[in-house]
Amino acid sequence: MTKDYIWWKDATVYQIWPASYKDSNGDGVGDIPGIISTLDYVKSLGTDVIWLSPMYDSPQDDMGYDISNYEKVYPKYGTLEDMDKLIEGTHKRGMKLILDLVINHTSTEHDWFKQSRSSKTDPKRDWYIWKPARYDAEGNRHPPNNWVSHFSGSAWAYDETTDEYYLHLFAESQPDLNWENEETRKAIYKSALSFWFEKGIDGFRIDTAGMYSKVQSFPDAPIVFPDSEWQPCQKYFQNGPRIHEFHKEMFASVTSKYDTMTVGEVGHSPREDSLKYVSAKEKEMNMMFLFDAVEVGSNPSDRFIYDGYKLTDFKNAVQNQSSFIEGTDAWSTVFYENHDQPRSITRFGNDSTKYRVKSGKLLALLQSTLSGTLYIYQGQEIGMTNLPRSWSIDEYLDINTINYYKEFKAKYGDNKEKMDKLMDNITLLARDHARSPVQWDDSENAGFSTGKPWMRVNDNYKEINVASQVTDPNSLFSFWKQSLKIRKEYKDLLIYGSFKILDKENQKIFTYVKEAAGQRAYIVLNFTSESLKFENLDGGKLELVHSNVNVEDESTLSPYEGRFYLIK
Repeated sequence: MTKDYIWWKDATVYQIWPASYKDSNGDGVGDIPGIISTLDYVKSLGTDVIWLSPMYDSPQDDMGYDISNYEKVYPKYGTLEDMDKLIEGTHKRGMKLILDLVINHTSTEHDWFKQSRSSKTDPKRDWYIWKPARYDAEGNRHPPNNWVSHFSGSAWAYDETTDEYYLHLFAESQPDLNWENEETRKAIYKSALSFWFEKGIDGFRIDTAGMYSKVQSFPDAPIVFPDSEWQPCQKYFQNGPRIHEFHKEMFASVTSKYDTMTVGEVGHSPREDSLKYVSAKEKEMNMMFLFDAVEVGSNPSDRFIYDGYKLTDFKNAVQNQSSFIEGTDAWSTVFYENHDQPRSITRFGNDSTKYRVKSGKLLALLQSTLSGTLYIYQGQEIGMTNLPRSWSIDEYLDINTINYYKEFKAKYGDNKEKMDKLMDNITLLARDHARSPVQWDDSENAGFSTGKPWMRVNDNYKEINVASQVTDPNSLFSFWKQSLKIRKEYKDLLIYGSFKILDKENQKIFTYVKEAAGQRAYIVLNFTSESLKFENLDGGKLELVHSNVNVEDESTLSPYEGRFYLIK
């Protein structure tokens, strides 16, 4: 029986964050012509799909996730004509292009919201979520409930024009759309989806895909943080009562009409709830991001509370991602970086000069041998790292980091130990680490721009850059390229195969077996800076296929060494 291969299952996806990717005109901000100029480079890595983060018109309060017009391009990034050229150039090279779909909220600058806030009787009033104030015994005005925003503070903003509050689960400038209104949904489908499908794009990464349906009674959330007025409220908007109805409608109305790929950012849910989104028979989305690995060691309710992790925790996270689709008709994803996550070498490897490249290759070997659609984030292929600890908070530009720091400082500013610990955690976990400009060469501004970059370039750009790696057979870029080629060569085994950990309790070495159609792979990864004894835990005859070093002594695993064997 011939295996039914689907392009989006076999794909390696390369994510581009436009502001920090490549600036073509010297204004310090990346742009679409800059992206077009690097398409051959992206193709040469082994990429099948480009995922372009929001490039829509926007005031940029949240780096484009606050959209003021779905059918226009942010002027600093380019024009609709530039997008046409990007779509054409991507397709010409045999790649596909997916965009970000941000439809839980818009910007306050969107015409829909401007009309909605203009009066209580405006036809678009009900396109957003408006509620009257609550008043205490003294007559003081309060928001409708105690929900906290993802970016700190109340999830409600007061609007004087109509003396009511609107819901914003993110920034105050990002009002949530009211998905209960059918007219609103139809307008979203037409403006945010159909417009771009008709231009020829191949799918979407769906932002906050589990959040559109809110519990309509909007009750107070339980008190989790007694010293805070605002409380986590996920239970009232995550996997809400009508969320699957909405996704099925979106699929039936729009996405089913095209040969398309959809990947959802759903967030945290029990496995049975998550599978409802991505089971093929449900007809909602193709796959979703599982955050187990990228969030290991972090407190799920607060990204800057960090307790660290053991290798066994990381193994459990990889296990959860790998077993997610077992026995189902669903599909999954593999990723260790994106625009919201720190750099993987700093987070999971070793970003010292001695081990940076080797541990980067170790992580590439891990990712390229796991089942699901593989995602690589810009700069990951050359081993870009987190920003230095020596940088002050003033260098950080992300709204999430800035708001958190301000609130924390207001509470603990006199406590040096607490403030230092927060800066340690920001240096490890902030979203800003993924957003520093891509390091193209060792010239000024790392070849990203001829003007002053919108965000400071990482200090290590002279050591880590594209130009120094593309022609070096021993570089991390070359290793990624080779790994992606091998991944395709053994795709039944690596992309589709089952996954089993052999040394669950080992805190230094990660060993697992992949299996498919009678073929078996044995992968062993040393996650320490020590030389360790290599053991064949399977017992079968091993044939080396791929490794991040030239293996001279098979009995010893050198620091951060990884190997991929076939079991004969």
